[in-house]
Amino acid sequence: MEAARKLPESIRVLIADDHRLFAQALEAILVTDDRIEIAGHARDGREAVELARSVHPNVILMDIAMPIMDGFQATKHILSESPGTPVLMLTGSNARTDVDRARKSGAAGYVTKDRIAAELIEAIVEVVNR
Repeated sequence: MEAARKLPESIRVLIADDHRLFAQALEAILVTDDRIEIAGHARDGREAVELARSVHPNVILMDIAMPIMDGFQATKHILSESPGTPVLMLTGSNARTDVDRARKSGAAGYVTKDRIAAELIEAIVEVVNR
C-alpha cells in the first residue's frame, strides 16, 4: 500500500485575480484555515507568472479572465517552469469550453466562483495531497 503524501506545514497559496475585492474575499475564506498561508496576490497573468517564480507557492488560484495575460496562458507559463505546482482555475463560467481550456492548459482543477465558499479549501488540500 502506498503511503499518503504528507501535506506541507502550511499550504502557500498565490491568488491571481484582477478584481481586488474578490481577491480579498478569497483571502478572507482561506485564512480561516490554519493550514493555509497567503503567499501573494497577482493582478494579471504576467504578474502571476513572476510571483510564482519568486514566492514558490504550493497552489495557485488562477482567474481565467485577466488583463495582459489570461489565466490559461499564465498557467501554461507557470507549469512549463514549475510542473509540480498545481493551479486551480477560478471562474464565474460553467462553459464547457472554459473547462476544456483549463484542462488543456494543465490546470489541476476548476472551481466556479459560486461554489468557492463551499469547495475551495477542500480543493486546495486535495490538489496539494496528490
